[in-house]
Amino acid sequence: MKRTAQVLLLVLTGLGLLHTALFTDLYLRYVKEGLRPLLIISGALLLLLGLAHAALDRGSANEEKHDPGHDPGHDPGHDHGHDHSTAPRIAWLLFLPALSLLFYAPPALGAYTASHAGSEAVKQQKRFAALPATSPLPMTLTDFTTRVQQDKELAIKGRSVEMTGFATPVRGGGWDLTRIIFTCCAADAQTVKVHMYGTPAPPANTWLAVTGTWHTQGALGTRTAAAALDIHATRRITQPVNAFTDDLPLTPS
Repeated sequence: MKRTAQVLLLVLTGLGLLHTALFTDLYLRYVKEGLRPLLIISGALLLLLGLAHAALDRGSANEEKHDPGHDPGHDPGHDHGHDHSTAPRIAWLLFLPALSLLFYAPPALGAYTASHAGSEAVKQQKRFAALPATSPLPMTLTDFTTRVQQDKELAIKGRSVEMTGFATPVRGGGWDLTRIIFTCCAADAQTVKVHMYGTPAPPANTWLAVTGTWHTQGALGTRTAAAALDIHATRRITQPVNAFTDDLPLTPS
């Protein structure tokens, strides 16, 4: 890879990061919202490095052009028996991720990833606050699972709850309501699922708000209780901006 191409790669990567983090919400497919400032700083640094290298190379070229003793065919820094003028052809593939940031953002994690992952183990919780009287009661998938399997007061029994997530078809039939959770970025993503009963599986990755009651299976308030819901109603929703958390949904602005 020639020096000019290396400079171009730095500039394109910097522009791609700045475009994704400053002018779109696409970065939320890959990292948490709190990392946005770091993406902007990284993009700016890469862009500045690329422009600085281009300026230095241009200055060096002008000096060599006006140096009568300079031999353009000889580089004293490379007199050790092999040629550094080219890099392996595969190095050109580095341009693909840089260009994708500008022209084609890779798709977000979804049902395919979730179908090959287990559900995140809920943390042990000893005390639970009283549930509001709201009906249906908005809950996250994690809160619902924790209540079902650990709340000895059985406060969830008979309560109508509403949860949001995307549909993940299950092998052999049925489907799960799913959320993928980023701790930092897509590389450390975890999955939480609640199995759905009562309706055929929607298309994979369909975002839904689902209302229903706990599906009786196992002993409520113990680990034997299934994280499952008997569906009373569903409605399609737009993917929320906080899609990669297990928080109550925030609709796109």
